[in-house]
Amino acid sequence: MKKGVLVILFSVFFGNTMSVVAQTEPEDIAMVTDEYKDSFFESLKQKGIENYDKAIVSLQKCIKLKPNDAVAYFELGKNYLALKDYKNAQDSFEKATQLDPKNKWFWLGIYDVSFETKNYNLAIETIQRIILFDEEYKDDLISIYMITNQYDKALVAINEMNDKFGKSSDREIYKNQIMSQGKYQNAEIGNLIDQIKKNPKEESNYVNLIFLYSKGEETDKAIDVAKQLAKEIPTSDWAQVSLFKGYLDANQADKAIKAMNVILSSAKIDSKIKHRTLNEFLIYVNKNPQYAPDLEKAISYFDNDKEIDVAKEIGKFYHSKNQFENAIKYYEKDLKSNSDTDRETNLLLLEAYTQAKQFEPMTKRAMYMIEVYPSQPQFYYYAGLGNNQLKQFKNAKTVLEMGLDYVVDDIKLESNFNIQLGEAYNGLGDAKKKEEYFLKANELLKKKK
Repeated sequence: MKKGVLVILFSVFFGNTMSVVAQTEPEDIAMVTDEYKDSFFESLKQKGIENYDKAIVSLQKCIKLKPNDAVAYFELGKNYLALKDYKNAQDSFEKATQLDPKNKWFWLGIYDVSFETKNYNLAIETIQRIILFDEEYKDDLISIYMITNQYDKALVAINEMNDKFGKSSDREIYKNQIMSQGKYQNAEIGNLIDQIKKNPKEESNYVNLIFLYSKGEETDKAIDVAKQLAKEIPTSDWAQVSLFKGYLDANQADKAIKAMNVILSSAKIDSKIKHRTLNEFLIYVNKNPQYAPDLEKAISYFDNDKEIDVAKEIGKFYHSKNQFENAIKYYEKDLKSNSDTDRETNLLLLEAYTQAKQFEPMTKRAMYMIEVYPSQPQFYYYAGLGNNQLKQFKNAKTVLEMGLDYVVDDIKLESNFNIQLGEAYNGLGDAKKKEEYFLKANELLKKKK
């Protein structure tokens, strides 16, 4: 809140004494003037040493000598305010404004009282009067609108002040607070579009608009704004979002990669846009595998990303394309960078190992995960499958029989356990047990149908 400091110009306060007492004898004029000045100076002296009661007595004497003296009433209000006598303070300030309604400082006295007493309706009314003298006091009005949750009015005032005086840190904090409530975002989107039309070279308006569109999951609109920004301010980090897409569509890989690296390394650009950029480059690399090393570098920008496990998601992408070697590489990268024991990632990796026929690392990984999750049957299954493929039939039999005890209400998994147990006994030369487990697997599959 702005707090006014009254600069007392005694030549102004006392210069009009002759006109006030024009009908008084010269001797009386001198006496009144001297007595008034003495009392006024005494009030300032007492206020300076915090003897507010004595200052009030001196000022009341001044008012008795000059009943229409606005300055005396203003000073009287300040002393009452210091004593927290809010009613008398307000009455004194109001009397000063009645005598001199064009004096900003007198209105600020009422504003101080209203703020101290949390009379926010009066504060708003008073600040609106003060704004007529000094528009910068609209910042105080914004603060009160925020205190009283009048966000619609606050947003209008913030935009007016930003437009006239430029942005301020306090206003930006207030605006972000308002924007956190979704219902105000449409109004702000409209305001930002207008601001861009008025000043197409102001980057922050584009960035704020992109942010709002991204937050609202309107990524295509965010990209359109980035294109407009690229046209107006090609050097902007955000402009690279549009340039990247254009370069990629034109198959200008080197330029696209350069733009992508700017996007991914920029602290200014929203994470959703970064994820979309990486995803588009991933699709491109899938068709142009010679750029895989650039994809590796791009992923490193997300090492500390808490929102999305990027390496795992890329592994899933390659997994869905049956490119299991690539999927394995990214699953392993994810486990190395994050939690080595993440259940989902390990199960995906074991499945990719199986499809890629990499049975040795699969078996080793599955046995390790059994130690971490001793009651998870999937890990026993993969360990048994791997040992069978490596012709370690005794190990396969042991681990599969242990894991089968943990299979509950999963017919497909139970059937697979029995198939692998049949394979283990076949390897051990026990044909009877082999047939027993294969028949059991068959029965379970019939149940599933």
